[in-house]
Formats: sequence, structure tokens, C-alpha cells
Amino acid sequence: MSAVVTPRAAPSAVPTEAPRDGWAAVFALARFETRKLLTRLPTLVAFTVYVAWIVWHATRSWDDHPALQNVDRVTQSVPPLVGLAVLLCANSAGLRSRRHGTEPHFAVLPLQPWRRTAAHALSVVPAALLTAVCVAGQFTWEALKPGAVGHGSPAELAVGPLTVLLFGATGVLLARLVRSAFAAPLLTVCFLFLFVLGTGTSGDDATGWLTPSVPQLGPTLPSGLLDRPAAWHALYLLGAALTAAVLAVLVAGARHWTVRAGLALTLALALTGAVAQAAGVSPSPETTAARERASVTPEKEQTCVERGRSRYCAFPEWTAWTGSWAGVVDRVQSLAGGTASTQGLVVRQRVEARYGLESDSALAPSATAHQVTVGTEWGGNRVPEFATAVAAVLVAGSEKAASDMCDGRMVTVMWLSVGWQDDPLDVLRRVRLDDSLKGAAVVLAPTDPLLMTSDVTTVVRNLLAKPRAEVTAKVKEHWAELTAPGVTSARAARLLGVTAPKAADTCGE
Repeated sequence: MSAVVTPRAAPSAVPTEAPRDGWAAVFALARFETRKLLTRLPTLVAFTVYVAWIVWHATRSWDDHPALQNVDRVTQSVPPLVGLAVLLCANSAGLRSRRHGTEPHFAVLPLQPWRRTAAHALSVVPAALLTAVCVAGQFTWEALKPGAVGHGSPAELAVGPLTVLLFGATGVLLARLVRSAFAAPLLTVCFLFLFVLGTGTSGDDATGWLTPSVPQLGPTLPSGLLDRPAAWHALYLLGAALTAAVLAVLVAGARHWTVRAGLALTLALALTGAVAQAAGVSPSPETTAARERASVTPEKEQTCVERGRSRYCAFPEWTAWTGSWAGVVDRVQSLAGGTASTQGLVVRQRVEARYGLESDSALAPSATAHQVTVGTEWGGNRVPEFATAVAAVLVAGSEKAASDMCDGRMVTVMWLSVGWQDDPLDVLRRVRLDDSLKGAAVVLAPTDPLLMTSDVTTVVRNLLAKPRAEVTAKVKEHWAELTAPGVTSARAARLLGVTAPKAADTCGE
């Protein structure tokens, strides 16, 4: 009996080109990798923290009057943390086959390594889109608040999602360049110090704008005075993200002319954005002149409205707040006596814009009689600070005169400032620089701060312990003497029916 030996057919060579539906396989793999990336613990934790931060930030009681030209920049603060999580997860996914020893099995598949790399690069796009949803939700939440003012910038809002896209593409590229699981964590630490903590970065120099996020959370200025190269920065981030993704595909083995051309194009986008944003760091001559006008002669840029006895002048974006300012003025004047209770005031909004967003300079007190300064922020401590400014002008006649006041008149000023509040002691604590209710303190105001001696603090606390109507009646009855220059806190206490301090006023405190 003889055996027939049938030779085995030689294995067919792996095709060097993918079948026509190769891109369908790429998208299928990208969907799989997207699910894996979005369900990894670092990504879940990062997005959970991000959403929690958005909710916390948007529900703060002192943030009920947001300026949208600040909100769009605030949205850039947390996405770098999400980007770091995406970087780690995308890099881990790119190294998965090597880590698990399955790389030889992929060699027999018709899906080339560069197509698998393209799938990993595409898998970070949904994370960027989810970040865009969070950014849009945060901005919309703030924009829908009744006290919202100003205008947001689409280019500023795009920075957060583009940062996540850049970090994710960097993780994919790193997996192709360095086959070590320790490279991504080390790079994440570097990014944490350079980009998230902002070590050594500034929006006033070109190198600062090479980092993904440059919020420049300085003073609140009219949107027309910002002059940030936000659009060029967004182009720079987009070009950098696409460059990292295309370079990863090229390193993985793609040698088509379209890939090389794509790399050249994306690199050109990144360089164009980088060069243009560097040129736009310094404000234009038109912006410099506009900042000068807004700082020195704000009346030329403002709209004024009459409310009751007083006039309220604001930059166009802030005219909706004049009603809130008028409410505070009316409450303060309701506790005043003499002609101060009916005195017409000019409430003028002022800014110091000449030094840009990197310097939050204090405003000098106005020497104009019966003019009160109000800032571009409102809510929280800004309300009692403005009330203190109104009270000081009613008592001293002008902000300049009030800045030199350090006697018993401060008792009347602080009573007018906090006496009408629902929780006057808490407001008194918050309006003092040291957040205390004892001893001498600096009292915050829109311009130069005022001074409270320890005696004034004691008298004011005793006044707040008495019925409001009783104290108000005594203030109106003795208004002339309570507001006379040189009156002591002890004399003010006796006139208002509370225990007088034993020590004399000491402004040197």
C-alpha cells in the first residue's frame, strides 16, 4: 500500500496594499479605540472633574454677573488636564500590541501599521468633541445668566478642544517614536509644569503663546480692548495637532505622496499660526489709543442713563448693570441724613486698560465732587465695596477726600455701607482685607482702600447689634455732627447711643 503525499500550497504573500475597504476597517478600529479611550479610568476621572468644576464655577453666588469676554478665556483652564489624560490613554492604546506581545499577529493582517496608527489618531477626535460640548455648555450657562454682559470669541472657545486634540495626537506620535511605557508619564509631568501650572509663561511675550492655553485672567476690560491673537493661536494649535497626527502616520510606514504633502501642509498651518500670533502679541496702535481713551477719558466712550436722582455712566457692554448699581445707591442713601439722602451722584464706570491684561492696576480716587467709581465686575464682594464707595462720597464729598479720612466719620461710612444688608456682620467681615471683625483693618473699595481703626470697628459692631430703624433715626438726627471732619469715634458712639471706646482713634494702626 502506498501513500499519496499532497504537497501543501505555499502561503500567499500578505498583500502590500490594503483592500479597497481598508478605510472602512480604519474607521471600525477607530470606533473601537474611541470606546476604549473614553472608558479608561484616567479619561473618566478627568471628564468627571471637568464637569464638576464647571458646575461649581457656574453656581458661585459671586459670579452671577459674568463678562463673557472673560468666560471664553476661563474655559481654557481645565481642558489641559483632560488633554493629559487623553495623552496617557492614547499612548497606552498605541503600545497595547507591543505590551501584550500581539504585534506579530498584526503582521499577517492586511491592515498596515500606518492605517492602524491613523485609527488611533482618529480615536482622540471624539474626546476633543466631548470637550467642545463641555466648553459650549459652560459658556452657554454663563451667557444665559440674567446679569451676563459682553461678547465671547469663537477662537477663544476653540482653544480647549484643540488642546485636547493636540495632546491626544502627541500621545499617538509618542507611541510610534518611543516604544516605552514610561515616556508618556514623563512627558505628562513636563506638560503639567509647563502648560497647566503655567510655570514661566506670560501672554506678553511670543514664547508664552507657544503653550496650548494662555488665559491671561487679569482685569475685566471691554471686549474691544483685549486685542489677543486668539484666531492665530487656534490655527497654531490645529496645525500642531494635525502635524503630530500625520507625522505619526508617516513614522508608522506611510510613504504616499499625499501623506508627505499633508505633513507639509499641516506644518505650514502650525508655523503660520505661530508666526502670526507672535506678531500679534503687542497691541496695535489703534488698540493702544483706545485703551488710553478708556482709561483717561472714559466719559467719551460711555453711555449715561438717569435713574432717580443720580446718573449712571457705563461702557456700552455694561449698561444692563446700571439698575443694580442704582439699587445699591438707593439703599445706602435711605440710611443717610441731611442733604446726602437726596444728593444726586454720578456713578461712573472706570478701568485701567493701559497696561493690558497682565497688570491689574488700582484706580486712583476721583477728585470730582459727588462722583463714585464702579468697576467692570459685579456680584459678591464687589457689591459692598461699591456701597462703601457710595457711603464715603456721601460723607466726605469726593473719593479723594474720603481716601484721607481716618476719624470717627468712618463709623457713619461703614454703617451706610453695610447697615442695609441682610447679614451686615458677614458683609462687614468680607469687605475688610483681613476678613476679620476685630481690630483695625483696611476696607476695600473700587479705588484706594479706606481705613478702619479698632475703635471704629468696635463702634460699628455695636451699632449692627441694635435695631436698624433705631440707628437710622439717630444717624439722620445727628448727621451734621457725625460727618464733620475731626469727629472722634467716641463722640460718634455717644451720639448714636452705643458704648464709647476708651482709647482714642489711632490712624497709625
